[in-house]
Amino acid sequence: MPSRESHERLTALLDPATTVLLTVECQQGVVGPDSALPELAAAARSSGALANIARLVAAAHESGVQVMHAVAESRPDGRGGNRNARLFRAAARLPVQQHTGSTAVRVAPPIEVADEDLVVRRLHGLSPLAGTDVDPLLRNLGCRTLVVTGVSANIAIPNAVFDAVNLGYTAVVPADAIAGVPAEYTPAMVRNTLALVATVTTTDAVLGGWKRPRRQGAATPA
Repeated sequence: MPSRESHERLTALLDPATTVLLTVECQQGVVGPDSALPELAAAARSSGALANIARLVAAAHESGVQVMHAVAESRPDGRGGNRNARLFRAAARLPVQQHTGSTAVRVAPPIEVADEDLVVRRLHGLSPLAGTDVDPLLRNLGCRTLVVTGVSANIAIPNAVFDAVNLGYTAVVPADAIAGVPAEYTPAMVRNTLALVATVTTTDAVLGGWKRPRRQGAATPA
């Protein structure tokens, strides 16, 4: 059981006025039924991570916490995309492509996108933050704490956490709201790497920290 002190610290970190919930690559072409990466999609669903992300997003909407969805996509001609790593070259050969405007780059159910959510799309790189609009948007929102969820624990999630910490944000990672492959890799990554730089917690603990009245003046989700 977490101590009262640790619970109070987490609640303070999760102040809705200064917290943003980030979902990483929770798009249909990655975690949906027709994923380009079926093993990763299966892990996200069977582990409960995708369902937990949906719970966090719903609670954020209710609590007035800003939600941001980071989506990775590409142009059909590949222009501007990376080719400097094995991962990018392999992705270009997959039967499902994350093309701009396609179903593959829509946020996947059961996650619901509200009118006040921000969707940030990138055409390059490995990180949701580096070289994208995420950092300036976070600063304009007054963000101090970034709650990082999504996929994959192999690449994009650690990239997001490292970049957030380097940029001065406090990173919070609900360990049951991220997924990677193979399944046993995720807890190892959390324990040996993310726990050194982020506050590692659970979905239920974050939800407990957001059980407070909705921020006055926030828009009502559609």
